[in-house]
Amino acid sequence: MKTIRWGTAALAAAVALTLACSKSFVKGGKVVNDIEQNMVTSKFIQSIGIGGAPADAQSDTQRKALSRDAAIVKAQYELLTLVKGVEIEGGITVSQAMEKDSTLEARVKDTIKGAEIMRSQFTSDNGCLVTLRLPKKRLEQMMGVKFK
Repeated sequence: MKTIRWGTAALAAAVALTLACSKSFVKGGKVVNDIEQNMVTSKFIQSIGIGGAPADAQSDTQRKALSRDAAIVKAQYELLTLVKGVEIEGGITVSQAMEKDSTLEARVKDTIKGAEIMRSQFTSDNGCLVTLRLPKKRLEQMMGVKFK
């Protein structure tokens, strides 16, 4: 019986954490005017990307697919920008470390491509806003460094 209670509590905590990390930036079919972006936390680096489809897209499905793809690419770019600014032990940033080690840049980019898609939100005109999240632990392991 205790196992079930702890399992339920753990599940509830995981759901609450997921919902807190994937805040809604679309209301009433439109992107909200004020997006608070506290994207670097103690455990995660998060980013958002907004994308739209070309006007000549044939169907709603095609427009949604293309706008989601565009939003993911934009969110990955934003995530890379955030990661480059993070300080690692030794007092240098990831960007400075990447300048010294060419293989590090490839590892960082691969890790960013594998970031978790936390949420995809579509607007009424089939645009998309995507939230990505990258656990700092995974990034540290892939880079072989420790963040400050």
